[in-house]
Amino acid sequence: MPYPAFLRFDSEKEYREHFERVYCSTPTRTFDGIEVRFRKGDFDHCCFEASRRDGVKDRFSRKRAERLDWIRATLQDPNSELYVGWDKNLKRYDRGRRVALVMNDYVVVIALKGQDQADFVTAYVADTPAAPGQKSTIEKIRMGPRWA
Repeated sequence: MPYPAFLRFDSEKEYREHFERVYCSTPTRTFDGIEVRFRKGDFDHCCFEASRRDGVKDRFSRKRAERLDWIRATLQDPNSELYVGWDKNLKRYDRGRRVALVMNDYVVVIALKGQDQADFVTAYVADTPAAPGQKSTIEKIRMGPRWA
């Protein structure tokens, strides 16, 4: 499945307006019928990253923003790799979260709110190299249970 070209806007504001126009006005339906809802605040979660790797998303990420149109494409791609999400607080897999992986390193996470509804959680390029002796984000995702 071909993925959309990168978005090329001049400002964070234009990326935000695009996100709100494309995603927040109507839900996106996944290839298997789950209706995913987006909120305006989700832009901050998926288009910002932590500058100090401390979990505080304080820096706009053009790399993430350029791929905004990949979110819908990923959710609608029947060939995406699907995994059960990880709850970092409880340190266990959570069948209420689904992770879709495409293009080798693009990740979209949704939280199920019933059998056929979900909320968008985040999307990102998982390309940070693993620390010595650790597994990369992609390796960790792929070690988890497949979504059934």
